[in-house]
Amino acid sequence: MQLRARNLERLPQTTYDVLIIGGGINGAVSAAALAGKGAKVALIDKGDFAGFTSQHSSNLIWGGIKYLETYDFRLVWKLCQSRNQLMKNYPSTVKEIRFFTTVPQNFRYPRLLLWLGAWLYWLMGKGFTQPPRLLSRNDIKKEEDIINIESIQGGFEYSDAYLYDNDARFVFNFIRSALNCGCIAANYVESLGAQRGTDKVWRTQARDHMSGEEFEIKSKVLLNATGPFVDQHNQLTGQKTPHQHVFSKGVHLIVDKLTPHQRVLAFFASDGRLFFAIPMGVKTCIGTTDTPVKDPTTTVTAEDRQFILDNINKLLTLKKPLKVEDIIAERCGVRPLVVKTGTSRKRDWLELSRKHEIDINWESDHISIFGGKLTDCLNVGEEVSELVQALGVTLPHPQHPWFGEPPEAIKKAFLHQAELMDLDRYTPPNSTEKLTCRLWRRYGSEAIGLLEMIQADPQQAEALIEGTEYLRCELQLAARGEMIVKLEDFLRRRSKISLIVGPQDLKRSAELREACETLFGQQAQEKFAEYF
Repeated sequence: MQLRARNLERLPQTTYDVLIIGGGINGAVSAAALAGKGAKVALIDKGDFAGFTSQHSSNLIWGGIKYLETYDFRLVWKLCQSRNQLMKNYPSTVKEIRFFTTVPQNFRYPRLLLWLGAWLYWLMGKGFTQPPRLLSRNDIKKEEDIINIESIQGGFEYSDAYLYDNDARFVFNFIRSALNCGCIAANYVESLGAQRGTDKVWRTQARDHMSGEEFEIKSKVLLNATGPFVDQHNQLTGQKTPHQHVFSKGVHLIVDKLTPHQRVLAFFASDGRLFFAIPMGVKTCIGTTDTPVKDPTTTVTAEDRQFILDNINKLLTLKKPLKVEDIIAERCGVRPLVVKTGTSRKRDWLELSRKHEIDINWESDHISIFGGKLTDCLNVGEEVSELVQALGVTLPHPQHPWFGEPPEAIKKAFLHQAELMDLDRYTPPNSTEKLTCRLWRRYGSEAIGLLEMIQADPQQAEALIEGTEYLRCELQLAARGEMIVKLEDFLRRRSKISLIVGPQDLKRSAELREACETLFGQQAQEKFAEYF
């Protein structure tokens, strides 16, 4: 809270090169790129960072193999290169994973054609991953015996990538990078609209949702990165753009781990789209739905749950069919899909892609980002930097490497210190990876500070809540510098505790109440009650 309070004081005190409205993946990478290259940047979000669309992904970083069906070869090529770049620059976070795909009988394409498509996909990805493999029905039953093979013709296996950790945490680490480079960012600060004066300066009226205080933020460039709310905010600022959004609701359910193998089980659901069972540590994420909606604010319906449960129970031969009571957590968000303004959507709903478009108003120095996905985020950061430069903002360090894990020398220093401490002896028994790997993946160079906490007090290496892998020292770090305003920020976005522990177990947890004391002090009981 201290960091947020300091930033709130500083937001109205100067004129920024760029004010970014929206702290999802598009806003986060824009802030990291611009701040890293030396621009004076501010960022606000009316909720928490990654608190809307960016926290409801499937955690997949993939090149869009499904877009081969619509001959979007240029998009697939671009997404494959983006995926490769993320895997190369974030080797601890973005990892290759195999997609074990089954093809139903009488499917619209024969299995061999799909397998050839997987080879084309591999070639478009420059052979960066393991090559595809054709699977017979016997292969599938032998290697993954929970798959129901009664109504399938076989399958194939190919590679893509996924986020080993939480999608929201991935986004927050770009915010963290921007903060380290001088960006002034604050969550729960809403833009009430902005006007550009004759002095060519944008004046954005902002409101702190926690105190109700209103103030003004001045900037040379205004960047609208509000995700599904881009059109809405453009109305506030009088912007007309060549693109707009339509929305698709996607729902995922979190259940206990379905298979011990670290692979994605991929199927074709009853509506014809890809359907996944995705590893998520000690749990499995299943889905997704694809439902056209008009409003970006959505909820999980009984029909959504039943669609996912019916499909997974049909596709797998489980000892007991999954029921609503087996759902530990739910993810529900909209995909903002880009269409041209004023044109009717002519293509089939399921064919609309997740490409991004950046519209710029050269007369008013205003930028709007439409669409996008986690896979393509680095391109967004670079494109925004080029556009801001073209608008006349000087970037003192245009070649600065603003993304990627810390240098190898820092990693070696961390690993050496961790080895001397025998840190991995603290790894929880049910963990899917060693503690050393997890702390480096989540915190990078900041993980060295966690080692110092553990050295000073070994109890800081204890799990905060049993079964979550989240340590007490991580809570201390979060309380100091991760701008946690609500308990949900901590449980869902800075960590993934609420995705793997059900709400009733959390409510009974004495450790969670203790965590609230650390995070919120005298407001602990109020924040606890607010969450539940």
